[in-house]
Amino acid sequence: MNLLRDAVFPLKPCDSLLIFPEGTRTRGVMLGSKTRLPLAFFCKHAIMLESKHDIMQTIAIISQKGGAGKTTMALNMAVASELFGQPAVIVDLDPQASAKAWHDSREDETPIVISAHASRLDDVLSVARENGAGLTIIDTAPHSESDALKAARAADLILIPCRPAVLDLRAIASTKELSDLAKTPAVAVINAAPPRGHLADEAAEAIRGYGLDVAPVTIAQRAAFVHSLTLGKTALEYEPKGKAAHEVKALFMFACNHANMKT
Repeated sequence: MNLLRDAVFPLKPCDSLLIFPEGTRTRGVMLGSKTRLPLAFFCKHAIMLESKHDIMQTIAIISQKGGAGKTTMALNMAVASELFGQPAVIVDLDPQASAKAWHDSREDETPIVISAHASRLDDVLSVARENGAGLTIIDTAPHSESDALKAARAADLILIPCRPAVLDLRAIASTKELSDLAKTPAVAVINAAPPRGHLADEAAEAIRGYGLDVAPVTIAQRAAFVHSLTLGKTALEYEPKGKAAHEVKALFMFACNHANMKT
């Protein structure tokens, strides 16, 4: 199964394209002739071709606003990692333990979900690394600055899901402050956007005003995200060829390559 064959990033008319030859590998995943990336994106995010070194990457999904979609994003990203051949672990720092509850209702054992307190985060990450995890995703709780800061400092990349709504946009400043304190690269992801209209573009422009980069992938409000979770699945499994799955795959590729930028 080659999920990248359908991965097409949003393009602008002025973008030069990189068309990967059949058989090219990036981070251990085969690319097909239909996989294309804007040249500017490739240069900025320094996509790493096949590496001999297996290094666990850690992504923290943080937002001080409740209801931003952190857990849904964490679950879908982790399943994407598994499907791409990278064993994934989700560290659920939210006392509500929504990610752990999802895992308990799931038939598959992977991705592994560990419910933990932030004070044990370093130990949990060490265990994940020792047991061969390729990607660890930290799912954080809203309104918990100390826990979120620990997650931010432990991460290679912070993803900040943000709905295109005024309250979410106002709350993004406090999340950016956490990433600045942690000195960890952070990228906002427009989440649960209407599939049509200009709200996502307007939200992205507002977020850039805070000095934050915005991911080139927008996650739309789609029924597949809701229905899949009730079945203990994700959009990638519920509707593998659907638009929601396509968006998750594109976000996963972006995040993995961007995470390599931390030194």
